Amino acid sequence: MGRLKPAAIAVAGGLGLATVVTVPIALTARPSGAAGMPVVRAASTTKKTSARPTRHTTTPKPPSHTPTPKTTPTPTPAPTVTKTVAPPQRCDVANGYPASGMTAAPYPQLMLDFTDVWPLTRGEGVKVAIVDSGVDTSHPQLPSIDTYDVTNTDKRDCNGHGTMVAGIIAAQDQRSSHVPFLGVAPKVQLISVKAATQDTNNPPRPVAEGIRRAADLGADIINVSITLANYSFLKSAVEYAQHKGALIVAAAGNTDKDKKATEQELYPASYDGVISVGAVGSDGKVADFTDTKSRVSVVAPGVDVNSTWPHDSYASRPGTSFAAPYVTATAALIKAYHPNLTAAQIKHRIEVTADGRTSVGSGAGILNPLRAVTAVLPEENGQAGTATVTPKPVAIVTPEHKDTFSRTVALSFVGGALGIAGAVVAGGIIIPAGRRRNWRPGRRTPSSEREETG
Repeated sequence: MGRLKPAAIAVAGGLGLATVVTVPIALTARPSGAAGMPVVRAASTTKKTSARPTRHTTTPKPPSHTPTPKTTPTPTPAPTVTKTVAPPQRCDVANGYPASGMTAAPYPQLMLDFTDVWPLTRGEGVKVAIVDSGVDTSHPQLPSIDTYDVTNTDKRDCNGHGTMVAGIIAAQDQRSSHVPFLGVAPKVQLISVKAATQDTNNPPRPVAEGIRRAADLGADIINVSITLANYSFLKSAVEYAQHKGALIVAAAGNTDKDKKATEQELYPASYDGVISVGAVGSDGKVADFTDTKSRVSVVAPGVDVNSTWPHDSYASRPGTSFAAPYVTATAALIKAYHPNLTAAQIKHRIEVTADGRTSVGSGAGILNPLRAVTAVLPEENGQAGTATVTPKPVAIVTPEHKDTFSRTVALSFVGGALGIAGAVVAGGIIIPAGRRRNWRPGRRTPSSEREETG
């Protein structure tokens, strides 16, 4: 038994050496297994052995070799496109003044007398979109408003501009609560599309997108109190809205007095089919800041205009931005009273019924809401108005010519008649009194006789 132990050890050692040598060779083989996967074949370990230990010659171990794995190129992932969302806009707009700060009706209401139209219409059923800086929907004088945002900030009005526009168009009648300010068309359905975040230098693309959004929302009238340069995509947006039947009313734009010589046409006011609005003051004169290079259709109050302001307050501001909504609201009144009129016909009505032209930059004249709604225009029978309007005598009010000669003759006649009447009255009183005193009219008495009889 003892002599067999070394032999057993030798056999086990030989088997272990065979395993060490053959396994690496099997892993380096190129198999032809299914699906291209490497096939590892078991190495044969059958070997003749004897009971006595034998001397083995060790085959030199081949150099260690690690096969290079076959790699598949990893495709470069496509860049991740993320939509940039601007942070919420900082809302630090200052408070305006309270309603008690208005002690009388603002002058635009007295100038336009739009309440005369209210027995006929207040704009019921008409959708009016405001493409602006948003609207403070919490203001107590504003109606329910559908709000949208294309600036990727939020829907709030952090500027105040859009809230003023909304008030001019549709502020509710709260005169019973001692609020004298009124909106022109308080029954319209307002839509706010926020497309601007500041007073000037707003990016143009959100404005164009805002116009398209307003048209898609079914707006009948779109107010754009934002002025830009001429961009092809802006023009395309205007034409898109017009194709959908919307009428666009836009501010003609403001300019400084010292920049009048270099002012340029502004858009969308200068596009065909758009009602472009300039500004006048309480005296009816075109405001110095109105951009006269832009094509002007009509003018409306735009100097120191009062309207609603964020934080349940009110403000007074100048600008064609605030003249435009007076025209927008009047267009809504027309649409409500004449629902079958096209945008071109409404534009035509507003222009031919304006109070006569006053100066350069006034277009057809000052907006007249009552006449714009009630005038009978023969040209509407089967045909729309055109962009170029020849004022008609029936539609244009001009100052009366002062005829001083006729006035003098008339006053002389009246004065003579009053003189004769006075003489008759005097005769009826004086003569009977003289007779009671034994006075008889007759020949003139010499002075000596008068002294004696007196």
